[in-house]
Amino acid sequence: MKSVRALLVVGVISLSTMVFSQSDAQTSFDAMKQLAGSWQGPITVDPPRDDVKPGTLGQITMRVTSRGNALVHEMQEAGTPLDATKYDHPVTMFYLDGDHVTLVHYCDAGNRPRMTGKLSPDGKKVEFEFADLSGSNQYGHMYHAVFTMIDANHHVEDWTYMMPGDKPMHAHMELTREK
Repeated sequence: MKSVRALLVVGVISLSTMVFSQSDAQTSFDAMKQLAGSWQGPITVDPPRDDVKPGTLGQITMRVTSRGNALVHEMQEAGTPLDATKYDHPVTMFYLDGDHVTLVHYCDAGNRPRMTGKLSPDGKKVEFEFADLSGSNQYGHMYHAVFTMIDANHHVEDWTYMMPGDKPMHAHMELTREK
């Protein structure tokens, strides 16, 4: 009888741990979904690059899709046409995957890094850590992303791209919701 009770206690603790983890993942994903909309703001790149001039504006659109089960993030330089032969236009998908929120970045470099995210204790930041990569790494790959929610109309995106030779390049965008 004692062994049955011990098993039951262990089972309840395991189940409650899974429920809390799922809850943390859902909270992270719900925070990301609050960013649905159109955003614009300046991009800074470190180290500096010739193709990202000071004052360059980024245009971000985010929309919830698949009955609330996915979030689509599209990025481009503001004012450029949607012409994939001439301009960058990466797409990132966010979704719940078991006990964490996952992103897959469909990169203009021709690969698909996957990252897993976690919400900060204050609920204002979701940080994504590199998990793995599909496709070629010839031109480098996206490696890290942080989304910081300032308020309903402002958020910051920080992306780290790992160049060939494992040299990081950081992009920082301070974004304002378009009305």
